[in-house]
Amino acid sequence: MLEIGLDVLLKSRSLQYNGKRFGLLSNQASVNRQLVHGRILLQNKFAEKLCCLFSPQHGFFSEKQDNMVESEHQTDPVTGLPIYSLYGEHRRPTAEMFDGLDVLLVDLVDVGTRVYTFLYTMAYCMERAAECGKKIVVLDRPNPIGGEKVEGNILQADCHSFVGLYALPMRHGLTLGELALWINGEYEIGADLEIVKMQGWDRSMLFRDTGYPWVSPSPNMPTPETAMVYPGQVLWEGTDVSEGRGTTLPFEFVGAPYWSHREILDQLDGIDLAGCLLRQIVFEPTSGKYGGESCTGFQIHVTNSSLYQPYRTSLALLQAVLLLYPEKFSYKEPPYEYEFERLPLDLILGDKEMRLQLEDGVTLDTIEAAWQEELRAFELGRAKYFLY
Repeated sequence: MLEIGLDVLLKSRSLQYNGKRFGLLSNQASVNRQLVHGRILLQNKFAEKLCCLFSPQHGFFSEKQDNMVESEHQTDPVTGLPIYSLYGEHRRPTAEMFDGLDVLLVDLVDVGTRVYTFLYTMAYCMERAAECGKKIVVLDRPNPIGGEKVEGNILQADCHSFVGLYALPMRHGLTLGELALWINGEYEIGADLEIVKMQGWDRSMLFRDTGYPWVSPSPNMPTPETAMVYPGQVLWEGTDVSEGRGTTLPFEFVGAPYWSHREILDQLDGIDLAGCLLRQIVFEPTSGKYGGESCTGFQIHVTNSSLYQPYRTSLALLQAVLLLYPEKFSYKEPPYEYEFERLPLDLILGDKEMRLQLEDGVTLDTIEAAWQEELRAFELGRAKYFLY
């Protein structure tokens, strides 16, 4: 049976943390198998030595929506501990926030995708810890979309942002603990870093294989199936197309009022999109893009997760829309995640030249072929950080 890093730490009788003062970076999804939150369990174990909490994007209770919807510092009503927001006035913890602690525990649910900001909040904490001489302990959790497959282009330096700080592909196939090791090693952060490994997880597991309960780490990540399509469907955040926010199935739904099922399916004819079906739908978001308007689009049904390539699938769909509707389609304008000049889609793609290729009708096979060498190098390099 799977035991996450939190479980393993709580069972440990190690004396190495005796007398240490702890902070905890987490949010509402940081629960155990019985759905008890980690801060409660850790307060029971360490008592007053647990001295403060930190929250990533979307707030400690994951109540805030997307893109620069900030959360404030607050006091936790359950433990009485201060909660420092790392998605508000500060995205990097200040030295003063770390003054009262010796060890920062990191217990976050990641979703295996380069643009999910939790990993960068962790990295900023690692940088601050290295500067302040504090220890970072990552309580590892499963990558919900598995630890075997990688997909996509490597982030280019001119696309660095809060949705992409490091040379990762869109689907990286690492756990948060492995990511911490990779960042610390490849970018020479110099953090005093420890990973509390899971027990009973292997790289082939998707989240449903673990038997662990899913709690949404962010408002629009309601299920592990959402996480599976997210490495591709997140692209729509950089466009005028609805990515399904304001519906019950964000990211699984995609569409716009000007789309036509038949035109898009004809455009996609002959492109290999294995492992999924695009089911024709009409949906009406209650908020966000096209709130209250009827959108023609698709729901992505994953029929074979071992064959399904989320990034390829959504790139194909994006290119079809670009070519079919040049007069109606538009890109989202800045700001996006605190970037005020560069196009959001370029930051999400991690390579602005790819956007131009998609616009010019360069075939998907040609585009993908160009990144294979870098992707193979990443895949080989990541293996030395494997914990499982």
